[in-house]
Amino acid sequence: MLARILGSTAILAGLSMAAPVAAETTLHILHTNDVHSRILPISGSGSTCSAEDDAAGECFGGSARLATAINTLRGELLAAGENVIVLDAGDQFQGSLMYTTFKGEVEAEMMEAIGYDVMAVGNHEFDDGPENLARFAEMISFPIISGNLDLSQSNVLSDEMVPDHAVLDVNGLRVGIISALATDTAETSSPGPSIIFQNEIDALQADVDALTAEGVDIIIALTHVGLPADIRIAEAVTGIDVIVGGHSHTYLSANDPDRDGPYPYWVSNPDGAMVPIVQAGAYTRYLGHLEVSFDDAGNVVFADGNTMVLDASVEPDAAIAARVAELGGPIEEAMAVVIGSTSAFIEGDRSVCRAMECPMGNLVADAMLDRVRAQGIDVAIQNGGGLRASIDAGEVTMGEVLTVLPFQNTLATFQLSGAGIVAALENGLSQVADGAGRFPQVAGMRYVWNPDAEPGSRVVSVEIETADGFVPLDPEATYGVVSNNYMRGGGDGYSVFTTAENAYDFGPGLEQVVADYIAASGGYTPYTDGRIATVQ
Repeated sequence: MLARILGSTAILAGLSMAAPVAAETTLHILHTNDVHSRILPISGSGSTCSAEDDAAGECFGGSARLATAINTLRGELLAAGENVIVLDAGDQFQGSLMYTTFKGEVEAEMMEAIGYDVMAVGNHEFDDGPENLARFAEMISFPIISGNLDLSQSNVLSDEMVPDHAVLDVNGLRVGIISALATDTAETSSPGPSIIFQNEIDALQADVDALTAEGVDIIIALTHVGLPADIRIAEAVTGIDVIVGGHSHTYLSANDPDRDGPYPYWVSNPDGAMVPIVQAGAYTRYLGHLEVSFDDAGNVVFADGNTMVLDASVEPDAAIAARVAELGGPIEEAMAVVIGSTSAFIEGDRSVCRAMECPMGNLVADAMLDRVRAQGIDVAIQNGGGLRASIDAGEVTMGEVLTVLPFQNTLATFQLSGAGIVAALENGLSQVADGAGRFPQVAGMRYVWNPDAEPGSRVVSVEIETADGFVPLDPEATYGVVSNNYMRGGGDGYSVFTTAENAYDFGPGLEQVVADYIAASGGYTPYTDGRIATVQ
């Protein structure tokens, strides 16, 4: 669905290519999103890049490269008398051993060193509960905001720690930054019951109205809801001038034929004004740069820009690179341990694993089931959103496995009826068009689904693998299931797992299970076998 949406409105991008008209003010917005603790450089597949590959010019991003790109561009613009702000649209947390080890301290240090102006709260900022977000908020000097959180019931977070909005003074220009966070964060992360999520559109409109009443005419929505939701917001909320988004890891570009959509992406608001939306992929591979001009009333009269790839042509900032090396020394040693090999690239990209059977999903689900099958477990179900990277062909290091599986999840085993398994699959298939992480990768079973059917009625057939081959699932029978502790606790909407019987949530770490499985294979060969199919 996203591809169809992008295709249907991409023609609007042509508006951004017109020459800028005379305007009172021009603002340059440098932006990142979904960094996911990629403090070290990344490979082309998004996993942590080795020092050797980085030296060979095969890596992208990382904090040191990002610092160079932002500082260089910001310096040039400021020297030319331009107005510049640096924004992050959330999900700095989770994705590498830097976060697993330091729990946000390194991310805070890097953001401070780079000089961000405002950050949005992402869903993964709640991965270690509101306590760790509060800790992070006290480590940074710039505001971290979210406008659709009701924190009145929390004894940990407050409106002072995470305000609804921020107003920046940019050379005398007042720029309002508002924000919203995906309302399913209670399912995709661990905010706890005291954090209440409000409707994004209602909350954003209220913040626009409040800022407008204060005389703030330029308003930027810094959101962590994903591009489809950003489009709905632009179509529904009046008074937003620009949307800088995250969450869907969407790569928008002005000229790359492999882009997910145009940069900027234009949408008409209820008043007929055109709102540019931008997003810059993920994992520090890209830096977004949007130039926007406003008239005296704060209306957008011109917007243009692009994402720039942070490849080997960008020289890493020496001081930050040295600090990252210092922080990562012990971690690097552990990550560099070779645990096995793969004969080919193991595809784990979110665009695949959140929509269909993928090789990484098969590897992880197979490893899970292999580990506990002797305990009477019949099937494995793993959320596609728990798979965070691909693995390149050749030697596989522990660091690569941890980049794929950074959440420190444990195996969870339990018993569930056949009807419960179908309910779990229906949940997993309910939000595929939105790229939701709940998509079910499986082992020990196969299923057929209909993407055109209504959510809740998409499962066409399910078969369970037995010693005698595949047999139809019996809704009344009880099956042994292995998943991860996050899903067993109801994460990603798998509430049916919370009612399971004989549950044990404290099995071995998922990353170690997968590493052991690769090691025992003597050389892993990735594959798909049709275990997940769509109706023909």
